[in-house]
Amino acid sequence: MQELHDAPLAPLTTFRLGGPAARLVTATTDAEVVATVRAADESGTPLLVIGGGSNLVIGDQGFDGTALRIATTGFVLDGTRLELAAGENWSEAVARVVDAGLAGIECLAGIPGSAGATPIQNVGAYGQEVCDTITEVVAYDRTRGETVTLSAADCAFAYRDSLFKHQPDRYVVLRVRFALEDAGGLSAPVKYPETARALGVEAGDRVPAAQARETVLRLRAGKGMVLDPADHDTWSAGSFFHNPILGDEAYAAFLARAQERLGPETAPPAYPAGEGRTKTSAAWLIDKAGFTKGYGDGPARISTKHTLALTNRGEATTEDLLALAREVVAGVHAAFGVTLVNEPVTVGVSI
Repeated sequence: MQELHDAPLAPLTTFRLGGPAARLVTATTDAEVVATVRAADESGTPLLVIGGGSNLVIGDQGFDGTALRIATTGFVLDGTRLELAAGENWSEAVARVVDAGLAGIECLAGIPGSAGATPIQNVGAYGQEVCDTITEVVAYDRTRGETVTLSAADCAFAYRDSLFKHQPDRYVVLRVRFALEDAGGLSAPVKYPETARALGVEAGDRVPAAQARETVLRLRAGKGMVLDPADHDTWSAGSFFHNPILGDEAYAAFLARAQERLGPETAPPAYPAGEGRTKTSAAWLIDKAGFTKGYGDGPARISTKHTLALTNRGEATTEDLLALAREVVAGVHAAFGVTLVNEPVTVGVSI
């Protein structure tokens, strides 16, 4: 276990932003993770848990407490059952699963960050979510002071949501267990229209899992969503805002605003999201509100590849990023009456 003081946190995030931590501990075993958390709780020291840093916005003033970087390792595949240590690189784990000929997470390729973060956000992309395959999450329960095993039902998964987001200071994920599918090397049925078009198949078809993974990686790279240190469009947290889910009344009001602004034939993206609820596209809202690709003239700008990503062009501060985020939120609300909500976790700051 490594311990540093006044340690830079920016290099541990994909934004490459944020001030230092008073203390940074890097834990390589579950026991070290638990011991660090317990020590912080017993002393009343603020605790910040860091995995891959791909969904984190840290204030310029840094973090006055203990930052715990989880660097545990463990990839155990038994038939179609997979267990990942929280510190395992998620994208690399997906590649290994596909290489093993199994299906269920191939369309989650290229998503940066660690395995332990995936159930917290219920990570999803291109028609798959981790809740589709997660069976259990092993976590340290800070309230009970013990390690617990939570079933998928216990995790209360929803769109980009989970129990862990609603009780952010209670659980520290240690391990994640999945049930995958052996489809003879084929993918799970392709659900997402963009993926199906890129593959040249119909929704519901299966393709070789490796082909699905490669296609998703290509789609993500075209949007700046695959990490590349040389490409500032990837100095981001990926999608910065949730796709809004609106009730019937709110969606009707939004549609009227959109047609008034853009013309009576306007048909914003709309996807069923449960009874009386419709999901629309944050990227569409941002673009139609006037925040196009590459928007901004400062060190923090919208990606040149995708309007849903806010980026650090190399010299930004966290305050630069937040100013841009607030401008986008205000502009979309003024145009369409919809309030965007940020996906990344903020530390010491707010949008």
